[in-house]
Parts: sequence; structure tokens; C-alpha cells
Amino acid sequence: MRLLLVEDDAMLGAALRAGLQQDGHAVDWARTADEADSAWLAAAEAPYEAVVLDLGLPDASGLSLLARARRRGITTPVLIATARDRVAERIAGLDAGADDYMVKPIDLDELAARLRALERRAAGRSAPVITLRDVVIEPSLRRVTRGGQPVDLTAREFALLLALARRPGAVLSRTQLVESLYGWDETIESNALDVHIHHLRRKLGAELIETQRGLGWRLSVTGGGA
Repeated sequence: MRLLLVEDDAMLGAALRAGLQQDGHAVDWARTADEADSAWLAAAEAPYEAVVLDLGLPDASGLSLLARARRRGITTPVLIATARDRVAERIAGLDAGADDYMVKPIDLDELAARLRALERRAAGRSAPVITLRDVVIEPSLRRVTRGGQPVDLTAREFALLLALARRPGAVLSRTQLVESLYGWDETIESNALDVHIHHLRRKLGAELIETQRGLGWRLSVTGGGA
């Protein structure tokens, strides 16, 4: 998933970003409401799939940021992660448009599970399984099988496959795929995406991922490939 993390605490933000990246997410980290607002609005070509939002920001309330986004018609799933644990504050957060609410300290495994649940709900999938010919993807378990046999993928490879699998048959540009894999502060080798695609083809079959010259890549659901 491509995530926007909104957290002003430097140590906690760094820990959350590292943990989410380890889980295969692309994470952009905003430290203020203004920075988050700009990033959220600017993410047009590769929009965020979820936002992890702190409420106690230095320049504005996280609730006001959320309320502005919802007034603009932005429906990105939002998970509030805050130290505010009173019931009234949880109700206020959910009523402002949040989809979930966690109280700090945050357990990274629970955060990852809640984000997967948000992703399933946003995609309208009752069963968290994606099937493409003989390839089966189980996002909640981070498991992929081909012909019933398990396939070992790295976190980046899994994230790339999932980005393509969410839109089977649609062509995704290099920019869209890079933004789904990497956050603002990550160093990206010029051929990194090509290497990941090469590895996926080797593990899942060369015909699964088609190259559309000058446009990008797509998952083939009928056969053939390039």
C-alpha cells in the first residue's frame, strides 16, 4: 500500500515508517498538518491508499485536517493513531470521518493488520484473496501461490505484484509503480523497478506481466506477454 504517515514525533515517526516499510508499504512521512494537507492533495497520479494520522500536530489538529479532506470529497481510508484514549475523543475521531482508531503505544503487527482490513473494505472485497489464472494472492497472510505451490517473494516484489493485481489488465506507468513502492525519503536505483519485474516474471511466469512500450506494465489475465 502507498501510505501517508502524519506524525510529528521524530522517534515514533521514524519507527513507524521503518516498520511499515519493512512490511512492504511505500510510506510518505509528514510532520505537520500543512505538509500532510499538501501531500494528500498532490497525490493525484498515485493516490494514497490509507492515511495513518496523529491528532496532536504542531500547527493544527489532526481532526481539522481530516474534516477538510472529507469536505473535499477525499475518501482515502484514515486510521487515527494517537495518545488520546478517552471514549469521547474516539467518538469525535470516528464522527469526523476516520475509519479506525488506535491508541498509542502502537503495536506494529496490529497496525499492519488494521491497515490490511482497511484495504479490503476499501476494495469492496469480502474475501481477502485475489486470483489471477494459476496465481493466488492472499494479502492478509502475505502469501502467494502458483499452481498450488508457495512462491517466495521479497517485500518489494509482493508490493509490486499487489499494485498490479489491484487493477488487472490496466496499464500502470513507471511513476505509478515507483510511487506505490517507495516513499519520499528512500533512495531508488534507476533500474530497481525493472529488476523487481524481472524477478516476478521468473517466479510467476514471464507471460503474467506484459510490457506496454512507452507506457508501463500490466497483468495479463488471458495469456500472452512481452
